[in-house]
Amino acid sequence: MNSITLINNDTFKIINTIPDNSIDLILTDPPYNLSQYSTGNIKLPWRSELNNDIAEWDKIEFSPELLVKDFLRILKPTGNIFAFTSYNLIGKWHQAFDKHFDTFQFMVWHKTNPTPKVFKAGFLNSCELIVCMWNKGHTWNFLGQNKMHNFIESPICMGKERLKNPKHPSQKPIKILKHIIKIASNEGDVVFDPFMGVGSTGVAALELKRNFIGIEINKEYFNASKKRLNNIQLSLF
Repeated sequence: MNSITLINNDTFKIINTIPDNSIDLILTDPPYNLSQYSTGNIKLPWRSELNNDIAEWDKIEFSPELLVKDFLRILKPTGNIFAFTSYNLIGKWHQAFDKHFDTFQFMVWHKTNPTPKVFKAGFLNSCELIVCMWNKGHTWNFLGQNKMHNFIESPICMGKERLKNPKHPSQKPIKILKHIIKIASNEGDVVFDPFMGVGSTGVAALELKRNFIGIEINKEYFNASKKRLNNIQLSLF
């Protein structure tokens, strides 16, 4: 049975307890700090409000530089890092991490059903970025040229997969997370998500027979993750 370790705390206060060279894959979705650009929900007569206000936690300034020391310490020499981000932070990720890794690349997730722009005042926000870092000799399960594009398409998280209570504004689809986990880790490896949210990375990891460590500061999200992952583990074993 693959293991789960869940911690309800501030990542920046607790990550120093993660042992050195113990993590095979860091796969995470930290804050984007997009709140300053996206404010005011849009009321529509034919559907629920469009959520333009992201979340209070997104208003707290996030700096990738604060993660460098511990990410380098806990990651195995064969390990990989994948982190979801946005246009406004990708430069900061590059500045913080590029000098420490042989390779710094990015992927694009194209959302096939993005939130509509009802007033047609700009482009649809249909793409998100994923920064990727690794060194020579890293784990890499080559899947064939046609599956190795740095461009992935998927709907946003919806239907039964989407949690309603609590509703996380940036819950990621399991399909995308599994794609990354398959490429960048092996069965029995340890996947770590220091910004766990509602536990989607953990779900994908467990279903692919990986071990999982997750940290989440928000108590409501943490409780949802714990329930969700315990149910997954019971259903698998």
